[in-house]
Amino acid sequence: MIHFIESLGISTSPLMIAIFTLMVFIIVAKIADIIVNTVIRKFARFTTSDIDDRIIDFLHRPVLYSIVIIGSVYAITYLGPSEKSYFYSRGVMYTLMSLIWCVALIRMSNALIEGALLKVSDVTGLSKDLIPLTESITKVVIVIVFLMVILSLWKISITPLMASAGIAGAAIAFASKDTIANLFGGLTVFLDKPYKTGDYIVLDSGERGEVVAIGMRSTRMKTRDDIMITLPNSVIANSKVINESAPEPRFRMKIPVSIAYGSDIELVQKTLLQISSDNKQVLSHPEPRVRFRAFGDSSLNFDLLCWAKEPALRGLTIHELNCAIYNSFKDLQIVIPFPQRDVHLHHD
Repeated sequence: MIHFIESLGISTSPLMIAIFTLMVFIIVAKIADIIVNTVIRKFARFTTSDIDDRIIDFLHRPVLYSIVIIGSVYAITYLGPSEKSYFYSRGVMYTLMSLIWCVALIRMSNALIEGALLKVSDVTGLSKDLIPLTESITKVVIVIVFLMVILSLWKISITPLMASAGIAGAAIAFASKDTIANLFGGLTVFLDKPYKTGDYIVLDSGERGEVVAIGMRSTRMKTRDDIMITLPNSVIANSKVINESAPEPRFRMKIPVSIAYGSDIELVQKTLLQISSDNKQVLSHPEPRVRFRAFGDSSLNFDLLCWAKEPALRGLTIHELNCAIYNSFKDLQIVIPFPQRDVHLHHD
C-alpha cells in the first residue's frame, strides 16, 4: 500500500496512508453494494419466491459496513498505535461488525423460516403458530453463537462459561423433561403426519372431533359438543389415533335396518337405495349398497352402506336417512319389528 501511494505522489505520512486506505475500502464497499443490488438482484428476479429478494435486502448493508469496518482496522494499523490501543480499537470495530451480522442473520433466518413453515403448514396442516416458536429458538441460537464470537474477540475464555452452561442445561432438561417429551412428540407428528388440521380423529378414550391446531407442544381438537380438548403430543405419539378423514375425505356410514319376517326384501333393498340416492349429503361414487346380514331372533337384519362427503356430516346424514327410512317404511307398510314376549299363564 505504501509503495502504491508513493507511485501516486501522495504523502506517505501515517495519517495520509490511513486516510487513503480507508477511502479505498469505502470505494470497494460501494462497488460491492452496487453489485449486490444490481447484478445479484437481477438473477433473483427469475425466481417465483420473494425470499431471495428479502435476503438481498438484509445482506447488502452488512456487506457494505463490514468492508468499511475492515478498512478502518487496517487504517488504524498504519497509525502505529500501542498494542493496548490497537487491541481495544480492533475489538470495538469487530464487535460492531458482529452485532451488525447478528441482526442481519436473525432477520434472514426469520424470512427463511416464515417462507419454509408456511409451505409446510399448507401441506401438512401444522399450525402456523410454529413460526414464532421456531424464530425464537433460532434467534437464541444465533445470539449465543455471536456472544461466543465477541468473547473470543476480547480474549475472554469461554471454557468456564461452557461448563456452567452444560450444568445449567442438564438441570433445565431434567426439570422440563415433560416439555421436551412433548416437543419430540410434536416432531413425530410432523414427520409421520398421522393427521392434519381439519381432519376428524377418534382417540383411544373415545373422544371424536376436528383437529383445529397442531403445535410443537400439543394438539387441539374440538368435539361435536364444541368442547376444546388439548392433547400433549407425547400422549398422541404413544396412542392409537383413528383418522376418519384419511386416506380419503369421504366417510362411510353403516345404518342397521331391521324388518319383520315375511316382508318383501326386494322392496326393502330398492327403498333403501332410493332413500340414499335422494339424500344430498350421500355420494353417488362409491355407490350406496344394501347388505342382508343375518336372520335375527325376531327380524331380518340389513345394513345400508353409503358414503358421506366428509366426517363432519356423519351425524346430520344419519339423522336424515333414519327419518326417511322410517317414513318410507310406514308408507309402504314395511313392519319394523321390536322385541316382544308372549307370557303364558298355567292354572292348576
